[in-house]
Order: sequence, then structure tokens, then C-alpha cells
Amino acid sequence: MPEFIRDASAALDERLFEFSQERLVGDLKKVKHMSEKRDFHMTPDEFRRYGRAVVDWIADYYARIESLPVLSQVKPGQVRESLPGSAPTKGEPFEAILKDVEKLILPGVTHWQSPNFFAYFPSNTSFPSILGELLSAGLGVQGMLWATSPACTELETHMLDWLVEILGLPGKFLSSGAGGGVIQDTASSSSLCALLAARERATSYASNDRGCDGRLVAYTSSQAHSSIEKAVKIAGLGRQNLRLIEVDERFAMRPDALAAQLRQDRDAGRIPCFVCATVGTTSSNAIDPVRGIGRICREHGVWLHVDAAMSGVAALCPEFRHIHDGVEFADSYCFNPHKWMFTNFDCDCFYVTDRKALIETLSVLPEYLRNKATESGSVIDYRDWHIPLGRRFRSLKLWFVIRHYGVEGLRHHVRRHVELAQQFASWVRDDDQFELAAPAPLNLVCFRHRGGDAVNQALLDRLNQSGDLYLTHTRLDNRFTLRLSVGQTNTELPHVERAWKRIREEAVVALARSRAQSARGVDTV
Repeated sequence: MPEFIRDASAALDERLFEFSQERLVGDLKKVKHMSEKRDFHMTPDEFRRYGRAVVDWIADYYARIESLPVLSQVKPGQVRESLPGSAPTKGEPFEAILKDVEKLILPGVTHWQSPNFFAYFPSNTSFPSILGELLSAGLGVQGMLWATSPACTELETHMLDWLVEILGLPGKFLSSGAGGGVIQDTASSSSLCALLAARERATSYASNDRGCDGRLVAYTSSQAHSSIEKAVKIAGLGRQNLRLIEVDERFAMRPDALAAQLRQDRDAGRIPCFVCATVGTTSSNAIDPVRGIGRICREHGVWLHVDAAMSGVAALCPEFRHIHDGVEFADSYCFNPHKWMFTNFDCDCFYVTDRKALIETLSVLPEYLRNKATESGSVIDYRDWHIPLGRRFRSLKLWFVIRHYGVEGLRHHVRRHVELAQQFASWVRDDDQFELAAPAPLNLVCFRHRGGDAVNQALLDRLNQSGDLYLTHTRLDNRFTLRLSVGQTNTELPHVERAWKRIREEAVVALARSRAQSARGVDTV
């Protein structure tokens, strides 16, 4: 081979090698660059930009909320059918996600924050609360122990003490004494924890080791929340050992009937351990006579828990504190800021007079949770005050709400809601087509059309299907009863006036159709 060809071939081989090396290096740099650029996280700058977009979306949502049907109009399964069958392999632009919230999710939302939401009890929120929740999520605290975030524990303790003063509750619920408070998710969890502590006190903590023997009995009124029935099943007492005590004409528990049932059970060899009195029942907002019930519980040595889930908030106002008459007899008490105190779900405040009884009932200390602060005995570890181990920084939103509104602002809105409910009750009372079905002590009005159950059911259905407002029902004295609860953050007089107008309009149609069906021999019951 001629020398010039060999030289050319060698030069070509060398260049090809250099090229391949350059390409390899380039590819590696590209991969490295892509790896550095695409770690799949949202950057702080992106978070800042998209966070503003979400806050704007929420603000716009509240501005237009009254244009949306209060009760979602979708059919069962409709939301799922609109979603992809499989998760995306590659991440999607945030703009596309937020767009799908509007397109796919919003139609399936029942608008609890609408000022035309009058169903159930309120579950209201406010902008300060939303911002507090955002900050809690941003900090990402898991506050199971004092040591895992001291501020999470100590702010919560402080907020619960503030609320004792704000609501005029007995001083024995303060953390400075033998008692104290903790934030639970819901009143259902508070009732369960109270029942568990009552169970252990009644058995000298033996049932935690051996289980229940079938003799423990719990008591509440026939109008109490369904969570009490669930609690006795979870706690191992069994549904057959829950006594539903008769109520009076105001749907409040009868202390004499409770005393008689306690005596009967003791005579039969059973062990009464727990009574739940309700300040504001779910169906009608009836207020049990806590003082009379408390004296009976003290006489029999039975744990008294007071469930004031929604109505307890009314005690912000001194003129409504009569609802807490006798609460000094209680061993435990709870109320929900997430119902009527502009603090978003979930936030239930649970108090005990003897925290040692609660802690001994629920405490489990594996080696991996041991730490010097806990062993010193000088701190609170809230993991011992409820069922879950982990817990969120819920007290931040409560702190934000109390500081933003002040006690004065909170009282203003509670008084306004009660005033609006009482105005609605007066309209019902003065209309010969309607009647009040129960007393309306605070912000819930139970009423019905005089045309009977079928008319009231049809009236409810027509109102809710219209999207103009949302009501729910109950049965009182075995009669179908409509409930109008005033408590959403932005509900004002025009919303209540419009609700009454729509109720009367739809009642005319419902009554006419019922009469037409009756004339044709159609059973409308």
C-alpha cells in the first residue's frame, strides 16, 4: 500500500476515534445536563409562579361561587369516566393540571363554601385559615412528639388554652392544671377517645390488657350523633351495650330516664362507664340538660363527655353561654372550629380534665420513639392523646384565624348567623303553609310544609336539583322535616331571603303535583 494511503487511513482512523470520543463526551454532557435540568421536582421559582396561579384561582372561585349550582349535578361515576384510565408516564405541565381542575373536578364539587349552602351543619373556612393550612403544608411538620417539632406542640397547647378563656369553659380544662386540650380530626374521634378513657377508668385499665367482658355500658340520647354508636363498636363494648335514652318534647335527653336506666343496668350486674351529652344535636340542635345529666353521672361515678361539635362555637358570645350550663361536671368536652369558626376542616378541639387518664389509655412507647425530652416528663407528646401516631400542624390555621378576626370579629359573625336564622324562623312561624318542627335556639331551623311528608320530600328534591340552594332533612316525631342551617362564612340576609322565596315558590309546585297525583289515585307517601 502506498505510504500516502497508509497515512490517510491512519489519519482517518484517528479522526474517527476523536469524533467518537467527542460524541461520547457530548452525549454524557447532554445526559448530565438533562439530569441536572430534569430532576422531576418543581423548582422554587416554578412553585412561586404556580402558587400565585392557585391562589388566584381560589380567589376567583370565591368571587363566582354563587354562579355555580350548590349541590353537584353530576351522575354517579361521571367524574371517574372523565379521568384517564392509567397514570401518565411523563409529567404534565402544571397549566394542564389546573385546567383539568376547572374542567373535570369543579363540576363534581358540592360547594360547601357557597353562601347558599344551608345543608347539614356548616363546615366553613376563611382566607386566613386557608393561608395557615398552606403554611402548614409547606413546613411539612409531623408533630407526633414534642421533639419532632416543639413549635407544633406548644402552639397547639397554647391555642387550646386560649379557647378555654374565649369560650368561658371551666378552668380545669387548662393545660396548667391536670387537664388540657388537643386538636383531633373530628368530634367522632374525640368521642371515641373519651369512651376509651372511660372504659379504662371503669376497669382500672384492665380492658386494655384483657379486652371487654360484655358488662360495660354506654349511654347517650336517641338524638345523639351516629359517631357514638360507631365508637361503642370500635371500643369493643358492642352496639347492644349502648343505651339510647328517651328525649323530651324539645328533643333533649331526659335526666330522669338516664337515672332510671343506670339503676336498671347496675341492678343487672352491668357496669355503666360512659355518658355522652350533646350540646346541639345533629337533627334539631337540641341542647341536653348537661347540669342534670352531670349530677347523675357524678353520683354513679360515670365518665361524662359533652359533644358540642357545632353549637359550642356559640359560646364565643357571652349571651349564648347558657348552652354550657353544667359543663363543669364533664370529664371531657369537644367542639369543632371547622364547623362554625371559619377554620377549615379538619380541626376539632378536645379537652379532658385528667390528661393522665387519657394518656394511660392510649400511650404505647416503642424503642424508636424514646427520646430525652419525653423521658424528662416536662413536655407533651400529643401522640398519646389520640388514635393516630402522626399528626399535622393544625394549630397554625387556628392561630391565623383567631389573630386575624380577633374575638370581636368571631363574635360578630356568630351573632349575625344566629340573627339570620331567627329571622328565617319568624318567617316560617308567620306563614300558614309552614310550621316549625322544633325549637331554634341558635342557627338551625327545622321546619316543614303542612302538606305532609310527600310534599316536603318533593320540595326538598326540587330545591336541591335547581342548584339555587342546598338543604337537607331529618325525621322528627317520625315526620319528614327540612333543615336550614345558617353558618357559611359569607351568608348574609339576601341569601336567606332568596332561600325563603325559593322555598315558597317550589312549595306551590310540589303541593299542586301532590294533589294532582292524589286525585288520580297515585300513592304519594
